[in-house]
Amino acid sequence: MTQFNSISQRAAALKPSLTLEISALAKALKKEGKDICSLSAGEPDFNTPEFIVEAAIKALKDGLTRYGPASGDSELREAIAYKVTRTNKVPTKSENVLITNGGKQAIFNLFQVILNPGDEVLIPSPYWLSYPEMVRLAGAIPIPISSSPNDGFKIQLESLESKINNKTRLLILNSPCNPTGRVMQKDELESIAKILRHHPQVSVMSDEIYEFLISKNSYHISIGEVAPDLLNRIYIVNGFAKAWAMTGWRIGYLSGNIEVINKAIALQSQSTSNVCSFAQRGALAAIQSPKEAIQEMVDSYNERRRLLTQGLSNIKGISVSPQEGAFYAFPKLPEDITDSLNFCKMALEKVGLAIVPGIAFGDNQCIRLSSAVSKDTIFDGLNRLNKFLSNR
Repeated sequence: MTQFNSISQRAAALKPSLTLEISALAKALKKEGKDICSLSAGEPDFNTPEFIVEAAIKALKDGLTRYGPASGDSELREAIAYKVTRTNKVPTKSENVLITNGGKQAIFNLFQVILNPGDEVLIPSPYWLSYPEMVRLAGAIPIPISSSPNDGFKIQLESLESKINNKTRLLILNSPCNPTGRVMQKDELESIAKILRHHPQVSVMSDEIYEFLISKNSYHISIGEVAPDLLNRIYIVNGFAKAWAMTGWRIGYLSGNIEVINKAIALQSQSTSNVCSFAQRGALAAIQSPKEAIQEMVDSYNERRRLLTQGLSNIKGISVSPQEGAFYAFPKLPEDITDSLNFCKMALEKVGLAIVPGIAFGDNQCIRLSSAVSKDTIFDGLNRLNKFLSNR
């Protein structure tokens, strides 16, 4: 019998997001009345700032509810180009910018238009869990570059260079990093750029979604600033979800080589078309606002990140590297624990603690905890983790 509703090979190979899966499970258990403490979700617990909401409401009242250009609102593209030029020190024009449905679509579009079947993409590990899946959807092959918590998950340059061959087409950088919270330093980026100059077939995607969520003693720098000669093959991915607490608004952007951007626009025109018109007006208000508008949130994340790291370092058997950015900790479990997925399932079952297994990010000896929750929730989560480890 002919199977008319068969699943494609690429769809069959897809794995669901473990972070979303665990967050959904924790919410379901909580709804059933179970005592659950969740440190799993990578979502701000603040409301979107009121001035952003008001800008979107005004756009609605002004009738900005029709189709817009697939490339995005022209004023928003211009404002993003100005921001990337001034703040990130990467010369950018509005035609080099595409507005997308969140940062995920920016990454997806880029992979679809620059990767071919059999191409290889270098991904420093630990990595955000969606990178490898989206690489595979483009027909390419993800190549992890392992790093160690013992030196703060620093990219090993020798390992990076050894993985480059004639099939390598892209290197992914993510700073501040999800899940480790690590912020790349200027000298590291300069060293990576030096390697890339010997391999003109390799482009770079710099995921900078957490750029403003950074400790007072650290600073964010884009590789495009330290390597202006490589700008034609550097792509910046960013968005509004994290810094402005706009996760549900789904506004992201991709900037880079205009030929690639134009192909990504064409792809978007044939897939999702334009991003929500009035939501883009909220994003415009956000990006044109002074950084002080989000400083309260940034300060709160810094304090909660510190409390989480400090608490983890006091738990016997746990080792954790200090985080300078984002709102996560990625501690290493005791040496005898080698199955992070089973560990997280048991923690949820035994003590009601929802955390994310490190295997989802490429490291099976670690777990990811989010500090984008209240201080009370952080302390509760730390107590449950300590209890679970003590009683296992």
